[in-house]
Amino acid sequence: MTTSRETKPRVLLDGLAMVESPRWHDGRLWFPHWGTPEIVAVDLEGNAEVMAKGPSGLGHSIGWLPDGRMLVTGDELTRYEPDGTTVIHADLTHITNAIWSEMTIDGRGNIYVNSIGFDFSEMVERVSDPSKAPTGVIALVTPDGHHARKVADEIAFPNGMVITPDNQTLIVSESFTGALVAFDIAHDGSLSGRRTWADGLGPDGISLDAEGAIWTSTRDNGCVRVAEGGQILDRIQLDRACFATMLGGPDGRTLFVMANEFLGPDKFDEMLAKRSGQVLIADASVPGAGWP
Repeated sequence: MTTSRETKPRVLLDGLAMVESPRWHDGRLWFPHWGTPEIVAVDLEGNAEVMAKGPSGLGHSIGWLPDGRMLVTGDELTRYEPDGTTVIHADLTHITNAIWSEMTIDGRGNIYVNSIGFDFSEMVERVSDPSKAPTGVIALVTPDGHHARKVADEIAFPNGMVITPDNQTLIVSESFTGALVAFDIAHDGSLSGRRTWADGLGPDGISLDAEGAIWTSTRDNGCVRVAEGGQILDRIQLDRACFATMLGGPDGRTLFVMANEFLGPDKFDEMLAKRSGQVLIADASVPGAGWP
């Protein structure tokens, strides 16, 4: 793999507990402020506002239905109504009782959510014993929430997901293996044709651009733009771990990077107390595409 260009970031927000799962929505970057119940929106000048209350722990993400109502993952898939009330959007307990984490809603309104399949308290044990069978799953939920089914399993810690503009390919981070894994999407939303899209990475939250490349993370505090097959096209070197990326801004050419000092899978409390979370921005040469 070769690196063709180095990109420089700047700080938009800092002093946050832990930042993850960013989404560009309605002219601002939205993200769950992990370790607090806050769902925050920030503009390109760094003006931040708490927009809603969500889970106060770790692992949840956000998305929007075609009608503009927000969904939040966690122990349940929750929908936020226009009057501020919340309801369960879909019952997912028949698939797994573990926390639901990342979510991507495609151009048809289909909701893809994933679960690592175990409790965060088991993280150290899972990381230290790679022989354990992967328990991660992806579920498909219809826009109305009336139907939910498992469409992929045996994923070693599924993380961020993107869907191509034609709604035909889903790519998910498999964090324990360091790979991006692709699936074909059928007309009914089913997933098949599992394959490695790129490996040798440290993928978490990811973002797709109009040339089909993905912004993701590496295990040496890097944030990279990678092509299918693994060629590194651009790189940002950080002083802390890249947890997620999102392309947004008025023209889709602003890269948002969610960065936190990672102290280890057994030290999340210390990480939250340190408040090392930063939202970084950089100029991207290619605009975002697809979903989210």
